[in-house]
Amino acid sequence: MEHRNEIQLDATFRRARPQLHVALAATESEILEAQKLRWRVFAEELGARLPTRTPGIDRDIYDPYCEHLIVRDEAAGRIVGTYRILSPQAARAVGSYYSENEFDLTRLAHLRPRIVEIGRSCIDPDYRTGATIALLWSGLARYMRQNGHEYLIGCASIGMQDGGHNAVAVYEALAAHLAPPEYRVFPRYRLPLEKIEAAATPEIPPLLKGYLRAGAWVCGEPAWDPDFNTADLLIMLPMARVDSRYSKHFVERQG
Repeated sequence: MEHRNEIQLDATFRRARPQLHVALAATESEILEAQKLRWRVFAEELGARLPTRTPGIDRDIYDPYCEHLIVRDEAAGRIVGTYRILSPQAARAVGSYYSENEFDLTRLAHLRPRIVEIGRSCIDPDYRTGATIALLWSGLARYMRQNGHEYLIGCASIGMQDGGHNAVAVYEALAAHLAPPEYRVFPRYRLPLEKIEAAATPEIPPLLKGYLRAGAWVCGEPAWDPDFNTADLLIMLPMARVDSRYSKHFVERQG
């Protein structure tokens, strides 16, 4: 896969978890282990219906085109966190971004040569700490900087187990973070906001909070993903908007 041998992501978060390291997967066995982690989290833990030919492995048509960012616990010899990364060149090769299955991205067409898409973010339940999340973000930041990419997009998911009440409350609470109109996208399967009563207090997922703190925009109304039973928001982070304090905390600690 493109750049895998060129990009060396050797950041180590030594202060909090000395055994944790972040890097791009360098072998097929590492990619397979990351896909097995995704299956355990998304299918077994969260109950998602995953379109795969091999039970126990989350793999789709985008995986062969993606680079796979992994956090490994060297002491335990296991992968404990992952993101998959689709570069602009890879998106052209596969024919689309994954998020185009959920959103019409027409208004972002002029940015496509500069957009990287991230997705399938997950962390082993035993490692869901700030340290692991920080490592994934530092790896993404280095990837973006080394390759000169300017925009990061991805779907931020909100669980629908409550019937969507929290998803509506979260979306209503994010009005200040909406993208300018020229960057709005449109859900293919729109969540009917007007038919669902908002929860009294929104519970914003930690990953979505992280995107917003970094300076990301919410690019429009949520789409409903029936396979994952989630309300998905399309998030776009222009690297030029990355908050300076956030950058210092997550990007400059790559060592």
